[in-house]
Amino acid sequence: MHRLVARQWMVLVAVVVVVVAGFCLYRLHGIFGSNHNTATPRDFANEIVPFNPKHIALEVFGPPGAVATINYLDVNATPQHADDVTLPWSYDTTTTEPAVFLNVVAQGNSNSIGCRIKVDGVVKDERTVNTMKRLRPLPGQERMSNHEQP
Repeated sequence: MHRLVARQWMVLVAVVVVVVAGFCLYRLHGIFGSNHNTATPRDFANEIVPFNPKHIALEVFGPPGAVATINYLDVNATPQHADDVTLPWSYDTTTTEPAVFLNVVAQGNSNSIGCRIKVDGVVKDERTVNTMKRLRPLPGQERMSNHEQP
């Protein structure tokens, strides 16, 4: 028997080390509160409650009675289009998204037109044009008539 133990002492030490390590690991899991619950709850995404709502306002302004064509992105970044609207015009909404991409452009029939973006009542950006500007054609399109354009 003594001869068998002398030959297999390394295997015996390895088994004892594995048993002691397993017991220590089991006890540490109990101490630190790992209740063997590693799965995510089924309705985890539905438990998120919206917070910090933001009030968004896009405004286009100009002289009373002026008419404009307006293109803008709504809170979902979906392009929207409004034809021949009387100024002043506004788009108001509330969102709980952490970030929103906003854009508004307008073209009107008066000498003055402006656009404004407000978040929670604070003006984030405002642009005003007080002169009629003619759009220049792209190079190579100066001599094309309306019927020749692609």
